[in-house]
Amino acid sequence: MKQPPVRPGIMDLRPYVAGDSELEGRTRVVKLSSNEGALGPSPRAIEAMRAAAADAHRYPDGAATALREAIAKRHGLDPARLVCGSGSDELISLLVRAYAGPGDEVLFPAHAFLMYRIYAQGAGVTPVAAPERDKVADVDALLDHVTERTRILFLANPNNPTGTYLSDAEVRRLRTGLREDVLLVIDAAYAEYVQKNDYEPGVALVDTHPNTVMLRTFSKIHGLGGARIGWAYGPAHVIDVLNRVRSPFNVSAPALAAGAAAIADQTFTDLARQHNDYWLDWTLSKLRGLGLDLTESVGNFVLVTFPTEPRLTVQDADAFLRGKGVIARAMGAYGLPNSLRITIGTGEDMQACVEALTEFVAG
Repeated sequence: MKQPPVRPGIMDLRPYVAGDSELEGRTRVVKLSSNEGALGPSPRAIEAMRAAAADAHRYPDGAATALREAIAKRHGLDPARLVCGSGSDELISLLVRAYAGPGDEVLFPAHAFLMYRIYAQGAGVTPVAAPERDKVADVDALLDHVTERTRILFLANPNNPTGTYLSDAEVRRLRTGLREDVLLVIDAAYAEYVQKNDYEPGVALVDTHPNTVMLRTFSKIHGLGGARIGWAYGPAHVIDVLNRVRSPFNVSAPALAAGAAAIADQTFTDLARQHNDYWLDWTLSKLRGLGLDLTESVGNFVLVTFPTEPRLTVQDADAFLRGKGVIARAMGAYGLPNSLRITIGTGEDMQACVEALTEFVAG
């Protein structure tokens, strides 16, 4: 039978593969593969989802009015310049679809979130990766890779999977060096975890430049990865475009309710941040004490690079961890073939992970 022709490039895509959640033969698994919030959702968010379920026969508010107002109140933003999506992933897809097409280029650092490349290729856009410097986005390299065909530059800040970040001054230098018509998208999915004086998630730059957008998510510190909620803050003309191309009811009613409750529960968000601060520092210290090579992560995960000598390779480490019921994330798809990314989980999770790696290194 003849099959409908697929648009060129689609069959060249390598689908995104999520972090594993299960191990055969094990009922107790320490899942540290997906950068999920260690404490889960706010109890208020859970209750809001339950309450919203009673009206599941009703369509949600397509404009996400209450959620946008809650976000605006929390961050001091104009709700008219916000748009919500089914995770920030959807918003990345919409930006590519709206601002780039065949013959255009989308630019990002070498070890960037995989979906920038995948969405670009899916739209017939050429993905371009600029080299990094010591696993940190390199502003000069990014600017050197801008061509007349560049339409969007995606910058995850902090970056996943390296955990490194660019200072506000460096991001501003990047924006200044770009052509005015190149859209700079600052993906600040992990912004709430950063405790650095020179960091700014992108709000200030959006407010001072007409072609800059900031993306955020409820999947990380708010613990709502399963609800799929993201949001973008940008200039009015970009928000207008996103509202034209998004689906009319792209965020479910339970998700809208959960998001509004979660972002209003500042006490829980602070608790999640404090938990991450403690266990991130603890994990970095313990793993460095084992002689392992780590980046200076500011997110809710650590990137561990293993040697290539027999018995201590990343493949050996991954297999050993899985044998102990601990699932990390191999980073070969991100151009880091010798690295594992390990999410900061509960205290019990991190103790189990460090104990396993201690045993692995000792042999």
